[in-house]
Amino acid sequence: MLSAVADFKAPVFEPGGSMQQGMYTPKAEVWDKEFDPVMVILRTVYRRDVQSAMDRYTAFLKQSGKVHGNPWPPYKKRTHLHPSYKGLMRLLHCKTLHIVLFTLLYKILMDHQNLSEHVLCMVLYLIELGLENSSEQESDEEDSIGGQERCHDSWFPGNNLVSNMRHFINYVRVRVPETAPEVKREPPASTSADGSAASQNPRRPKGLQRENSGTAQVFSLVAERRKKFQEIINRNTTEANQAVRPKTSMKWSAPGATPQLTTAILEIKESILSLLVKLHHKLSGKQNSYYPPWLDDMETLIQCENPKYLHGDGMTAVERILLKAALQSRLNKRIIEEICRKVTPPVPPKKISPAEKKILDKEERRQKARERQQKLLAEFASRQKSFMETAMDVESPDAEIAMEIATAEQHVPEAVYDCVICGQSGPSTEERPAGLVVLLQASSVLGQCRNTTEPKKLPTSEKEQIYPWDTCAAVYEARLATLQHFFKDSSCLQSVSIGWEGGVYVQTCGHTLHIDCHKSYMESLRNDQVLQGFSVDKGEFTCPLCRQFANSVLPCYPGNNVERSLWQCHSNKTMQDLIKEVEDLQEQLGTFPSETNLSKEMESVMKDIKSTTQKKYTDYSKSPGSPDNDFLFMYSVARTNLELELVHRGGNLCLGGASTAGKRSCLHQLFHVLAMHMRLYSIDSAYNPWKKLTQLMQNDESLQICSEEQPEVPVLYRDASSLLLIQILTMPQPLRKEHFTCIIKVLFTLLYIQALVALSVKCSAEDRMTWMNSGALKKSMSNAKKSWEVLLSHVISELYNGKIYEQEETEDLAMDSTSAWCPHSIETYLQQFCLPFLRITSLLQHHLFGAELPSCQEDEEFTVLANCLGLLPPSFQSSEFSSASCLDWPVPAFDIISQWCSELVSFAGKHPTQVKILLIQEAKWDLPRLLQLPENYNTIFQYYHRKSCSVCSKVPKDPAVCLVCGTFVCLKGLCCKQQSYCECVLHSQNCGAGTGIFLLINASVIIIIRGHRFCLWGSVYLDAHGEEDRDLRRGKPLYICKERYKVLEQQWVSHTFDHINKRWGPHYNGL
Repeated sequence: MLSAVADFKAPVFEPGGSMQQGMYTPKAEVWDKEFDPVMVILRTVYRRDVQSAMDRYTAFLKQSGKVHGNPWPPYKKRTHLHPSYKGLMRLLHCKTLHIVLFTLLYKILMDHQNLSEHVLCMVLYLIELGLENSSEQESDEEDSIGGQERCHDSWFPGNNLVSNMRHFINYVRVRVPETAPEVKREPPASTSADGSAASQNPRRPKGLQRENSGTAQVFSLVAERRKKFQEIINRNTTEANQAVRPKTSMKWSAPGATPQLTTAILEIKESILSLLVKLHHKLSGKQNSYYPPWLDDMETLIQCENPKYLHGDGMTAVERILLKAALQSRLNKRIIEEICRKVTPPVPPKKISPAEKKILDKEERRQKARERQQKLLAEFASRQKSFMETAMDVESPDAEIAMEIATAEQHVPEAVYDCVICGQSGPSTEERPAGLVVLLQASSVLGQCRNTTEPKKLPTSEKEQIYPWDTCAAVYEARLATLQHFFKDSSCLQSVSIGWEGGVYVQTCGHTLHIDCHKSYMESLRNDQVLQGFSVDKGEFTCPLCRQFANSVLPCYPGNNVERSLWQCHSNKTMQDLIKEVEDLQEQLGTFPSETNLSKEMESVMKDIKSTTQKKYTDYSKSPGSPDNDFLFMYSVARTNLELELVHRGGNLCLGGASTAGKRSCLHQLFHVLAMHMRLYSIDSAYNPWKKLTQLMQNDESLQICSEEQPEVPVLYRDASSLLLIQILTMPQPLRKEHFTCIIKVLFTLLYIQALVALSVKCSAEDRMTWMNSGALKKSMSNAKKSWEVLLSHVISELYNGKIYEQEETEDLAMDSTSAWCPHSIETYLQQFCLPFLRITSLLQHHLFGAELPSCQEDEEFTVLANCLGLLPPSFQSSEFSSASCLDWPVPAFDIISQWCSELVSFAGKHPTQVKILLIQEAKWDLPRLLQLPENYNTIFQYYHRKSCSVCSKVPKDPAVCLVCGTFVCLKGLCCKQQSYCECVLHSQNCGAGTGIFLLINASVIIIIRGHRFCLWGSVYLDAHGEEDRDLRRGKPLYICKERYKVLEQQWVSHTFDHINKRWGPHYNGL
């Protein structure tokens, strides 16, 4: 029975953060035939239930295309009236009611302030009801008087609504205050009805003509008995006033008393039909909006019921009434046509609110400022070009390039920021900087990536266990510890990146404000006594415009986006010249910025970034407090944000363009803040990795470095993406595109040799000998340095000098089938090895220079990104593409490869067992995911309900399990409390750097912990009807809702818990 009248609506997750239950909604035919809005209004107790029903009914009408606006009464076709209530319909044909309807229509048309839309709905409803219940169709020969006169007012000639609708009223006499400025104080010379109305019925009875020739009486519902009673009151009041005070020429009234009323005459010259036509114009906002439909199609008068007019808003109701009036009287039809042919008064202009006027003024000022700025820039560019043409040798190519660069810089407009607090627009300056509203939060999402595509399952038995050894965070932490054990500490901290666990992620809503306006805003929040869901003392606030949660402001670097203007700059410099320029720029010591408001804010936001995460995630040096820690942390912040954006894009750049996160990215401003602070740290030129990458070292220098007790980290052990960020952030800003491309080309050569070394280790001994011999035969070729076969042969021959290949290969490192390493598989391996670096580099180029990210297929990603980065040579042929063709060696290829391999050979002589462990392997990290949950909730409940806690060895009263790592914890358990932190809060800091996702076993709901706050997220287990069973009170079988769990995982990966969920509260470390 239920399925016959309703459809089941599956549970969904609202953007506001609340979880909806599964519910049944009426079918379309039930809404159309059975739903009665009037009955709902009369029978429902609470107003909110009425509004909910009407909203759903309106949504159905809009979805079915029956109405576009909000429907007006009667909402749908009226049912037949019961015969017992027929007598009530006679009230609709009463002159007094017609006077009321005319008065209300006139006041609504004149924008009377006390008349709402609901009043207009009722007026139109009564008029339409009167037309439908007319006794019989009106005769055009003679107007019938529908009963005995009981009202002596001279507004209308009779009681028939059909004839009264076309009756014109010229003047009315009203009672108004003496101070009111009225149009006429004396009766006009002629107060007859409109000539057209009088001439339309020449055989009208003389009594009616005499009645129409007079002026309409009091503009109110005053019958003769009320007028007599008012005269008595006025006479008694006049006598009392004369007894109290003598007569004077001026009438005295006490302050605040009701002013004396006097009679005035107003010119109307309207009928109900004319008022309805003008009301249609007003509702539509267009002049002459109503056009009689029967002029184009006479069938509209023949059809009794037109589906077009069954539902609609006010304009549809007016059209329906006019059509019914024309259908019942040919005179009404003719008068409506005449009214529409007349020139209607223009629609009064739309009133512009002060807020809209302020927005329009701001846009106009902004447009004028941009026009003036463009004019000045064009004039400056013209003058500069003229000067350079006369003062310099235009034949010189260097002069032409310099002129193009200068002209390009002049034409780039300065970035303009809109403050959402004060509303002013302007550039960010040193003294009054603007900033982006940002949220800084610690993140361990990247650390949960695993090197397998199969998701880990939540343990539901003693045999099932989860070990964190294969997570990204564990692998990189072990690698850093191993490097620090064998190599110099400062060199190790420049060879890897941190932030996989406890990294700082910066995201913005995209709105900007002045720093001084933000300080005033924060001060007002501190003085606000209203209970807030955030801590102002910790710098938390909501964006003044979009109300998105934030906790800092990222200053915008002043300037005209020079990086983007230098994008098109071409250079004829050689690779060696660019390498030398990069080295010279890096050796320039960064100067501490002057004490300006901008520099102070940059220092302040850098402190906020450092304080966002815990100290254990920032201190990796053997010497506590070492500046190497800060150096490592700063470029790792950039790496974390780039890697997370790559995760948000799906792990690759095949889709291209700007993702949702990319459109609101703040990486450009973040890079300026990080670069300003990293320039303060100098790298010893003797140990600068740039020299090892671009120069051949002398024998005595290499021996000196190798003889140290703790040598530098070999170049082939260094992470290419980390070196990229170090090189760029230590360069003076803004960075030129030619220098950026030079750094990429140099680092790609290192990355490619790392791939060849890792490949040689994976090969069996027979494969190595085969490739070494085949490559040696091609070494004399002209393009040998761009052939992976020749380069692989040289790498294997160099590493054979040490003990790298002497260890027995395990099954994990060697492949059983020698045929697996064919040229195609090797080329695929090399491309997959280099792709993570190309993705990070392309994202960095996109944010620094505004380069577009083209879309492509997965198998074309390497080629497209290499071409986008400028690695492919100009004479590139897609048919003969090889990854080695992207190489551009700064020095002789085989010499620099021998130098890099000699470092591994030297290390292998001392520690042969660690050589292969520290080699950089192919990155096969899957996207971060939550644990996979079983289909039936009973499986979880039966295992964890009586499970003992591993800390206190007791069965917790409120057990919970972490959905990120599967750890079993005690909720609110005092037995596991450590240093005033309960176990759930402590685990959220250790596992998610302050973010925890826990499933409460006894309640089937999920709780989110974010820093010092928490919220109930909802449940991902629902019953067969899509409803939650919180606290398991109903005992229904619960099943996983994959859609909800996917939403939960997406919010965790995108770091949007703070923005989507609104019901937050402090946990006081008690969870």
